[in-house]
Amino acid sequence: MTFVDSHTHLYDEKLIADEGGIQRAIDAGVTKMYMPNCDRGTIDGMLQLADKWPANCLPMMGLHPCYVKEDFKDELAVVAEWLGKRKFYAVGEIGLDYYWDLTYKQEQIEAFETQIDWALHYDLPIVMHSRESTADCIDVVRRKQNGQLKGIFHCFSGTMEEAKQAIGLGFYLGIGGVVTYPKGTLPEIVKEIPLSHIILETDAPYLAPVPYRGKRKNESSFIPIIAQKIAELKSVPVAEVARITTQNAEIVFPI
Repeated sequence: MTFVDSHTHLYDEKLIADEGGIQRAIDAGVTKMYMPNCDRGTIDGMLQLADKWPANCLPMMGLHPCYVKEDFKDELAVVAEWLGKRKFYAVGEIGLDYYWDLTYKQEQIEAFETQIDWALHYDLPIVMHSRESTADCIDVVRRKQNGQLKGIFHCFSGTMEEAKQAIGLGFYLGIGGVVTYPKGTLPEIVKEIPLSHIILETDAPYLAPVPYRGKRKNESSFIPIIAQKIAELKSVPVAEVARITTQNAEIVFPI
């Protein structure tokens, strides 16, 4: 079985010190790991891994909403420059975050819309952060959807109705370790949503699945644990989850 981790911060200081985690992931069948960018400070580390593991560690370029501050236009200029000079597999991690701070809400929206326009220009998918902001993210995507926009609602945390709206807009739901947690509505959503709309992710080093939750950092080699939980929820073999979610990732991300 082969798997894809559609969202992993391999360059994070908690992971980069243990680069053996990349080989552990490959040994576990996770052959492709897509790395979202945060801001200019994460670019060098991300690209070093991409250059060292070109078949396995695949970079995105974007400005994360939590890094949108008063200098966001300067940060966007860096993103624009990189998109014009190197291959990336998505514009991400972009979107909206209303959980931590609403000080720069309007700036977040502007940065989100601008980066969607760049994704359309370069014919790239978007990988979208939508913490406490799923409805607004859906509204922005709906306004921008011209039949060409595609991507992933990373770490989907919305309602069943929002899941259906996201799928109706041509997007996939990124499902990670949260689906293994005993509380929450995500397992019920996963039961109802067809596998054809689901993509696996870890968001490593965050959101480790049970049984590692609270015990150690998350890593891409845990993708099969997430796949196994989805297989149980949907009463299908884990090999079927691996096959379909990998196929979905191949549809989203450019070869």
